Amino acid sequence: MSGVRTRVDEVVSRDACSGCGLCTHLDRALRMDYDADGYLRPVSIGAPDEIDDAQRLFDRSCPGVIVRAPRIPGRHRHDLLGDYVEAWEAWAVDEEVRFAGSSGGALTALHSWLVATGRAASIIGGAKDPAEPRRSVAVKIMTREQAIAAAGSRYAPLATLSHPDALTASAVTAKPCEASALRAFAGSGTDAPLILSFFCAGTPSQKATDTLLSSLGMPPESKVDDLWYRGQGWPGRFTAVSGENRVDAEYESSWGSTLGPTTQWRCKVCVDGVGESADIVSADSWATDERGYPQFAEDAGMSALIARTQRGRDVILEAVSEGVIAVRPLGMSRLAGAQPLQTTRRRYLLARLIGSRLAGRVPPRYRRFRFFTEGLRDPRTFVRVLRGTRRRVRQAMRQS
Repeated sequence: MSGVRTRVDEVVSRDACSGCGLCTHLDRALRMDYDADGYLRPVSIGAPDEIDDAQRLFDRSCPGVIVRAPRIPGRHRHDLLGDYVEAWEAWAVDEEVRFAGSSGGALTALHSWLVATGRAASIIGGAKDPAEPRRSVAVKIMTREQAIAAAGSRYAPLATLSHPDALTASAVTAKPCEASALRAFAGSGTDAPLILSFFCAGTPSQKATDTLLSSLGMPPESKVDDLWYRGQGWPGRFTAVSGENRVDAEYESSWGSTLGPTTQWRCKVCVDGVGESADIVSADSWATDERGYPQFAEDAGMSALIARTQRGRDVILEAVSEGVIAVRPLGMSRLAGAQPLQTTRRRYLLARLIGSRLAGRVPPRYRRFRFFTEGLRDPRTFVRVLRGTRRRVRQAMRQS
């Protein structure tokens, strides 16, 4: 068996695959498909067909093998949200775009502007499958209309880097793990794509979408004409349309009760849900209550927008000067308070990694993230998280 195919099988066997799709470019006889648990995984469609130097590229780039935090001199540092150049609250000036987006529509506005002005010939991103809106697919965005059609979160498996043009496009919008893989593969030179990303809570199983639809009265045999998880308001409601039948659920209920609990294990031990390898990262800039807990009442959308690189900052400020997005300064400490899932996951990641290894499951290697001392500030919680992780991983491995 070839080097890449062996390495792919090893990553999948220890449940470290994030489903990014990069490996399908290194071995052209691999494609992404759903496994029995409803996650996208590489599967063989023939004898290995590797490109030159494929195994070295795989070992350097696969986020199931290794994830490295970029180190660029001159950037600011936040212990839990990573390195950055500047951060803002942002929203699309175009109200249609702002309404369509998951939060303030900042990424959608940037997509539309980048392709309309020729700054990017195309952008590879994710959208609903037109033939089956329950599913998510990688798409090429070349017009404003395509940018708006791709607006909104997709809380389901999506292998952005499996798109045929993902490694050659001038811009790519992808999950943080995919941004890391692309950065490691392409580097940071002038020929590298502009990489945009977003805060990611993890990839739920595709089966969770079907379960949610069934619970709302739309069984699996129903033909779904349209479906969106977020957007069309902030945070927006999970909504599906089948003929004249329309069902929906609050974001807090759809994510918290059905989608979120099915997040794949690789995401639960993710070091980087905040897109440190991207040039530009977007997130929800939630208002918080007196406890500091995010509030999900419907409101005009507001994005947090982070420039991780000087290149990203230049793009954002140019978009501001041309009236594409509006911004105001945002302190990273305030954003950290509005993103408890991300900060808690980073703070106790070491406990989860140790617990996973004690249970017999080997996570990816993480380099230069400097998270080792965070959880030790609260030893009691650290031990509780470690023990809980070990217990859950052992139970999952017995059931598999």
